[in-house]
Amino acid sequence: MIFGELEHLYHQPLFDLISQSRAVHLQHWRGEEIQRCSLLSIKTGGCSEDCAYCAQSAHYSTGLKREELLSVETVLAAARRARSHGATRFCMGAAWRGVRDGSEKFDRVLEIVRQVSGLGMEVCVTLGEIGLLEARKLKAAGVTAYNHNINTSPEFYREIVSTHTFQNRLDTIAAVQQSGMSVCCGGIIGMGESEADRLRMLEVLSNLDPAPDSVPINCLMPMPGTPLAEQPPVDIFELVRLVAVTRIALPKARVRLAAGRTRISREGQALCFFAGANSIFYGDKLLTAKNPAADVDVSLLRELGLKAQGVTAS
Repeated sequence: MIFGELEHLYHQPLFDLISQSRAVHLQHWRGEEIQRCSLLSIKTGGCSEDCAYCAQSAHYSTGLKREELLSVETVLAAARRARSHGATRFCMGAAWRGVRDGSEKFDRVLEIVRQVSGLGMEVCVTLGEIGLLEARKLKAAGVTAYNHNINTSPEFYREIVSTHTFQNRLDTIAAVQQSGMSVCCGGIIGMGESEADRLRMLEVLSNLDPAPDSVPINCLMPMPGTPLAEQPPVDIFELVRLVAVTRIALPKARVRLAAGRTRISREGQALCFFAGANSIFYGDKLLTAKNPAADVDVSLLRELGLKAQGVTAS
């Protein structure tokens, strides 16, 4: 979709907008089904990039303890726990600029992927910048989807990162697309961007070919020590509007409520689910940010009459 179309959708009366997005959602998805995903940091802290929102950047004093790449056994145990708790997608993130074929750390990641992929869950990784060779090897090892968020509009991007460009992001996404892996790509709101920046982000996402299969929408979790530590929470109706427009613009993508749900009321989350969100991260931690406890999520879904997507037997 083009910016003007997205802007027209976004600024119409809220109930008209979410009525449209709900209708689109029901055309493509089971309205009562929510996918639960688990996210694990397999290498924490010490990242060379200066992303203003990130506690893992080596550029900022956030008090985060740096940890090296986890062992295969540790990751596999975490994946088994996530599966036993109902997660159908296991995501692994590593805090570095990227990986290259032939490096020791990339070989270790490939072995981790091979082991986790045997558990019957979707496997998603976010490892920073990669090329086509790395993408193909990850796919062969068993990666279902590669997460590489564009985060915001091309125009606002330079305000939050200086150590790489928006085009660097697009280059990695292109490599993932060429490899045949699914693309998981979304953004972060609440970083000081305008509503127009959010719609420009959606314009870019909706015009990727092929379009992302998964679109995480993160609300900034301000981290002490980062440049964005004092940012206020996102207005709930702005979030609901964005979820609704995302559902209309990307009807076949899973729209995932990602980071920031601890700052969203139960009522706000319910509105987001009605407007078209159909996936959440499950578990009390997302990389370095807090997430609602599993029993809280189970209770909310039950009260709303929503059902968790089933786990594939293995």
